Amino acid sequence: MEPYRELSRSIRGRRAIVTGAASGMGRATAHLLAREGADVAVTDLRPEACEAVAAEIDAARAAPGGEGIGRAVPMALDVADADAIRESVPALAEELGGLDILINNAGFSRHPAFEDDEAYEAAWTASLAGMLSAHQRMIRAALPWLRKSDAARIVNIASTEGWGATKGNSPYVAAKTGVIGLTRALAVDFGREGITVNCICPGPILTGITSHISEEHKAIFAKRRTALGRYGHPEEVAHVTLSLVLPAASYITGVAIPVDGGLTIKNA
Repeated sequence: MEPYRELSRSIRGRRAIVTGAASGMGRATAHLLAREGADVAVTDLRPEACEAVAAEIDAARAAPGGEGIGRAVPMALDVADADAIRESVPALAEELGGLDILINNAGFSRHPAFEDDEAYEAAWTASLAGMLSAHQRMIRAALPWLRKSDAARIVNIASTEGWGATKGNSPYVAAKTGVIGLTRALAVDFGREGITVNCICPGPILTGITSHISEEHKAIFAKRRTALGRYGHPEEVAHVTLSLVLPAASYITGVAIPVDGGLTIKNA
């Protein structure tokens, strides 16, 4: 009988990049990875927002008991800008001293009328650029450093909209469906190198994307559509992300995990 294999559940000393980290799930993920001991690059469109989240992490690190918290490196990054990715990712990897973890989280939602040619074309182009093309560009830019890691992990944030569709949301649905397919394809491409590629499909989560929905309608939707009867919190998504980036998560790749309160399993 073979001896029990010890697998590490620690990311202390690991280096991570999180996109869309200024708010919502990205902010929660950056905080959690840092609290688990990883050094984290906090990236988002707005430099002041990146710096604010990094300051939160640094404050927690400086507080009593915060000695094990990793450092935060803020950098403004528009993931829809291919040139910005090519410049920023190597700079961040060098600043962090390497790269082990990439979290492609940046996202947004626009709901143009299908008949409004100009608005729909703009939303379609922006959605695919910022939430699908950006993922593969971030991965390609990070790959030279990920290949040097002994536990390289890529997590793409998709959505339950990648499995179903909400009326009037086709640009977002198309992008998120593409993320699931991209995840599966790259898991096959990189599998022999030990690089895992997975994605998470959040359902109704309390983030900026859902902030325009009234509390009354959130409650009605959650009770009708989810098994748990409530919206999720960004931290609940972040903890699943953490599980996928652990060194011990070495035999999980190409999966799409719903974090949706049971939305995808409830019929009515």
